[in-house]
Amino acid sequence: MLNRIHPIWFLISGILLFRLVSLTFYPLIDTTEARYGEIARIMLETQNWVTPQFDYNVPFWGKPPLHTWASAAFGGVLGVSEFSLRLPHLLVSLITLFVVSVFAKRFNISASLVILVLASTLGFFVASGMIMTDAFLLLGMTMAMVGFALAWRDNSNSFAYLGFIGIGVGLLAKGPIILVLIGLAIVPWLLVNYGLVNGVKALYRKIPLFKGLALTLAISLPWYLLAESATPGFLNYFIVGEHFLRFVQSGWEGDLYGTAHSEPRGIIWAYWIIVAFPWSLYFAGLLVMKKYRAALSQHKFNFYLPSYLICWLISPMLLFTMSGNILPIYVLPGIPALALLVAIMLQQIKFSVVMTSLLTPILMLIYLTIELPKLSNEKGDKTLLSNIDREFDLYYLHKRSFSGRFYSSGKAMKIDLIDELSAADYPFYLVVNRKNFVSKEVFDECEDITSNKRRILLLCK
Repeated sequence: MLNRIHPIWFLISGILLFRLVSLTFYPLIDTTEARYGEIARIMLETQNWVTPQFDYNVPFWGKPPLHTWASAAFGGVLGVSEFSLRLPHLLVSLITLFVVSVFAKRFNISASLVILVLASTLGFFVASGMIMTDAFLLLGMTMAMVGFALAWRDNSNSFAYLGFIGIGVGLLAKGPIILVLIGLAIVPWLLVNYGLVNGVKALYRKIPLFKGLALTLAISLPWYLLAESATPGFLNYFIVGEHFLRFVQSGWEGDLYGTAHSEPRGIIWAYWIIVAFPWSLYFAGLLVMKKYRAALSQHKFNFYLPSYLICWLISPMLLFTMSGNILPIYVLPGIPALALLVAIMLQQIKFSVVMTSLLTPILMLIYLTIELPKLSNEKGDKTLLSNIDREFDLYYLHKRSFSGRFYSSGKAMKIDLIDELSAADYPFYLVVNRKNFVSKEVFDECEDITSNKRRILLLCK
């Protein structure tokens, strides 16, 4: 059935085309996507490509700028829109699929099967079309793990350098966490299969560590130094705060950009089932059957491939098992390994694989069809601000939403007290939360224009 490649590639193309078209289906949602979209918009407007800004002249130290650079660059070429800011995340995901396919071909695994499984995994499908850091981190992790494996097996410096480029990408996408994830995947694999002494000797013999790390630093270090120079204090907050305190303290109070998450310890394993859906369940079903487990042992190729992929798969869960400050998408860097494991066990594309691959796009279509009005009305302010006169000032009482800032092109201003409007130029718009709209007499000079479930837009004359 592997020879019948064209129908499968039509299916893969259809899934990816649907994801491309879906980029325009829904507005930027508060808070994560609207926040990163606004940061990209500000970067493009101010032309400050060194320091991402949480607000005008307020540096954003929470994440490196690779995904922001990409969104801002595409916004500059295509115009700022949901589509243009999301598009580079999809393109980067396509590169990830290509890198995984190279790995599959070198190990005589069906590349089309691997791509089909990965492209139709819920977490990959979602991340490939959202303005977040995760698609870029996934690319960096995949390049690193693929480069290391092929360099190790084939004694190829070219693939080794691909891996070190991937580490550089990860450092610019998410930060030093890429080093931890790679270490949690590779170190256990080395210890189990080679032992400590032999593993270290083989590592130095097969991998150009010093030249490779120099390449990684050449890619990533200049921005870190420029960022610290532009806004002193960045390195302390980002390295110590974001990569240590955020990990060990649930609800970390030092977070400058919102409320840190506090989840039960070990919940990351349950998140994996969801993010890897439907293939997490399919994989579990394969493991139950002896013939599929046996298929794993047939793919050593002078390289301990099954254990390598398993270590790659579980490395995010190992990292975040004891952390409560997590999100479900944190398991994503290990998902390509799941696709490779499924492909090794199946060896060919079956009808059940085709049907399973359709679940994610079908569920996505159903979700958007049912939830789109709710997303527009409850999760963002695009519809609320769609008909405002851009010549008038726009104020938010107490708190501005990120979507409000984005869809007003940065015009939205925050006030804490109504009295602060005494010097405002009339007419102006005022957005208030419904819970603050106790009596219209307080806003007797304003009239309702429109509203959503969370907020009311007033025109004050």
